[in-house]
Amino acid sequence: MRGTGTFITFEGIDGSGKSTQIKRLAEHLRTSGHEVVLTREPGGSPGAEEIRALVLQGDPDRWSAETEILLFTAARRDHLERTILPALAKGSIVLCDRFADSTRMYQGLSRGDLRGVVDKLHNLIITHEPDLTVLIDMDPAVGLSRALSRQTADERFEAFGEDLQRAMRQGFLDLAQEFKSRFRVVDGARDIDLVATDIARLVDSELG
Repeated sequence: MRGTGTFITFEGIDGSGKSTQIKRLAEHLRTSGHEVVLTREPGGSPGAEEIRALVLQGDPDRWSAETEILLFTAARRDHLERTILPALAKGSIVLCDRFADSTRMYQGLSRGDLRGVVDKLHNLIITHEPDLTVLIDMDPAVGLSRALSRQTADERFEAFGEDLQRAMRQGFLDLAQEFKSRFRVVDGARDIDLVATDIARLVDSELG
């Protein structure tokens, strides 16, 4: 059971500023008196974090898109059971850095015509969508440069290059049209404080 909590996800291409902005929003909401659970995908639970290392590290061709879909779905199910649903049942606001929309893009669209497979598995195994999705829009070249400058181990998808990021950006914008009721698009190519202020305002408005 979902309970009375609110499930908010952040999406966008690599380097769009999701991690920074989701932390800023968590601080804002906690200051406002909300109970907040901050989590991420892939990961967010012990089992899902183990899968994260498998899918985000190593050679770009380590896994096929089909195998990735299965791995991400397994990680998401564990994350949902152990972290997201228990927090929602307690009435918390769950802020998640990426969720199913990223799988729809990375594996379902940008690496092959597998969107139908992603959706079938999602409807069968996951069955939950966010209440609100904040899409931070960013120029792919700028985003990729930011992502690569981090020099972390989790760079497998960045290694596919700018073409993938460009396809991803358009794909996310298309998703925002497909799921208009829950998507809100924010211009991420501005000062960090301005972006954070806009996000805080739109989330406060959604929470009522």
